[in-house]
Amino acid sequence: MRALGGDQVDEAVASCTATLRTVVDRDWEGVKAGRVEWSCLHTAEHIAGDLIAYAGQLAGRAQDAYVPFEITLDEGTDNAGALHVIETTGALLSAAVRTAPRDVRAFHPYPFRSADREGFAAMGIAEVLLHTHDIAEGLGIAYAPSEDLAEAVLACIFPHVQPGPAAWPTLLWATGRGNLPGRAPVTEWHWHNNLVIPAERLTLTGVRPGAAHDLRLGGDGGFEWIDGGPYPGTREAAGMTVKAYEAGVLRPEFGLFALVRREDGRAVGGIGFHGVPDDEGRVEIGYDLAEAARGQGYATEALRALSEWALARDDVSVLFAAIEPDNLASQAVVSRAGFVPASVAEERTAHEGHDAADGTLLLYVRRA
Repeated sequence: MRALGGDQVDEAVASCTATLRTVVDRDWEGVKAGRVEWSCLHTAEHIAGDLIAYAGQLAGRAQDAYVPFEITLDEGTDNAGALHVIETTGALLSAAVRTAPRDVRAFHPYPFRSADREGFAAMGIAEVLLHTHDIAEGLGIAYAPSEDLAEAVLACIFPHVQPGPAAWPTLLWATGRGNLPGRAPVTEWHWHNNLVIPAERLTLTGVRPGAAHDLRLGGDGGFEWIDGGPYPGTREAAGMTVKAYEAGVLRPEFGLFALVRREDGRAVGGIGFHGVPDDEGRVEIGYDLAEAARGQGYATEALRALSEWALARDDVSVLFAAIEPDNLASQAVVSRAGFVPASVAEERTAHEGHDAADGTLLLYVRRA
């Protein structure tokens, strides 16, 4: 699962224009584009509008709402002209993605009201691929992008969708454009940008499945780590994220977060959940830091921020942290973050089936 950036935006636009240039002599205005309600020409205009809109949000650092502008083709623009506009607006998004710093986020409504440069690249690529499919379907020609590109889009902005045997048919199914054996047709869908949670000196940055896959294999996951990072626990948690994604049970907001230091943009550790809340609203939380980042209060700060975010939700009532008896430093961290030793009843519940304790660990809880 590769990362998405300016090169991949260019690749998507090139696949679009190479396919559609073979039919520029056809009637695009009088033909409906696949399953959408627009004509093929209007759909091409829509692709260009999405590309320039995403470029504008990212370059302009929009925060509270979309920058209100749109693109309209000049009257009389022919099919070849529409493709040239797609190429131009694609180049603008590609440039915006390449020049945006890693930590920059701009407004996008779903689901957490922001996206980073990779998110905007993925959304732009998805618009290009899917609407090129719509136009091609309307005109009766074949179109399929590279599997690698479709796989990367799924892992980036459809982390809640279980991968299928092939990425492109899965992406079409996930957006209501096709069927997959054994899966119900999709009638409503959305994409899912990663969550970030601000803390005082850190930003808790949601780790996407593609980045988690790289971390699990020994890579950096697209983050710049301090010396000695990431610690093995973060790599293990990344593996849990990948397994949940492959099983189709990942809820990304209850996955892994990288702890990114604001002063220099370097990752110092990881924090996250061991799964989704159970029926009683209980969920386990864990964390680690690279050794060079310890003793500076980062773990306490991160644990406090993630705990407050989780306990503000309706589906979380109790957080668990399981700690080895000789890990006095971690016991101090959870205490400073508002956790207290579990009651006998909570210990018993944990032993009866919760992941948070196995009899050899100390159990701490923080309640809503």
